[in-house]
Amino acid sequence: MQRIFLIALAAFIFVVVATIGRVYMVDNNGGMATNAGSVKLGGPFSLVDHTGKAVTDEDYRGKYMMIYFGYTYCPDVCPTSLSLMADALELLTPDQLDKVVPIFITVDPERDTPEALSTYVTHFHDKMVGLSGTIEQTKQVARAYRAFYQKVGEDGSDEYLMDHSSTTYVIGPDGKYATHFGHATPGDAMAKRLAEIL
Repeated sequence: MQRIFLIALAAFIFVVVATIGRVYMVDNNGGMATNAGSVKLGGPFSLVDHTGKAVTDEDYRGKYMMIYFGYTYCPDVCPTSLSLMADALELLTPDQLDKVVPIFITVDPERDTPEALSTYVTHFHDKMVGLSGTIEQTKQVARAYRAFYQKVGEDGSDEYLMDHSSTTYVIGPDGKYATHFGHATPGDAMAKRLAEIL
């Protein structure tokens, strides 16, 4: 009986791994090269940009959106990811750069006001857009992009951190998923992949 169970378990694990393997192909740069046609990720959103203007995903149609979820109080992961994104943007030609909108969406709407985002995102790249929303809007857009986040700290205190995923999503001009990059993917590797799809 135990042997039958182990065989069944091994078969189940094989099927799961094989299925994942068809969807995700790990590249040599620490990112993930994904079969875009098989991924349902992204969707409509209504947020406010770092200038205080209300925007939706429709405002960025016709461009490739590079979207990263994080927060301005992040001690290390966000600055690293946004710096690498900026490095990638600097390696694109002017024509390629014109087709891309780098977007930072905060997962900490209680502290990250448009004013705070304005100071933060322009530190990394002058094209970068900071987006914020209500707590409910933040939940909605994070859910659409399968971005994880969770407050860590004492309730009622302003001194807290946010646990969050660290993935840069690339959404095509049609609003559909194009590719994504894992944390710490080098800027030159991002730029190379972007140049291939632009």
